[in-house]
Formats: sequence, C-alpha cells, structure tokens
Amino acid sequence: MRDQNRLYSFYSELTEIHKRSFPDWRFGQFMYNFLGWLRYEKNLDPFFPEEDKMLKYIKEYANTHSPYYRGW
Repeated sequence: MRDQNRLYSFYSELTEIHKRSFPDWRFGQFMYNFLGWLRYEKNLDPFFPEEDKMLKYIKEYANTHSPYYRGW
C-alpha cells in the first residue's frame, strides 16, 4: 500500500496555491480549469501523474494563469 501520509503535504500545498493564486475561484472551478489545461495544453491525462508531478503542473498553471500571484 502506498503511504497515505503523502496526502497531507500534497493537500496543504494545494491549499496554499489555491489561496494565493486563485482566491476568488471555487474549488471545482480551480480544478476544472486546471485539469482542462493539463489535458489540452500539456496533452497529459490527469489520471496518471503522481502527487509530486501534479504539484509541479499546478504550480506551472498558477504561474501562467493567476491574476494574483506568480512565483511558485
């Protein structure tokens, strides 16, 4: 079984990115926009990346699409 504790740091970092980069967006809006970007701009299926890779992509998305914060 995979280490379940990896999720704590993943969700903690995801929360910070959401708060600092897209504070006006609802969670579904954030995920829908991000996952669409991942699928159609990066040509990646969001089903497969591990959490560390997913955070890399989320930060890249935030750096290029956030009206509030860049610099992840």
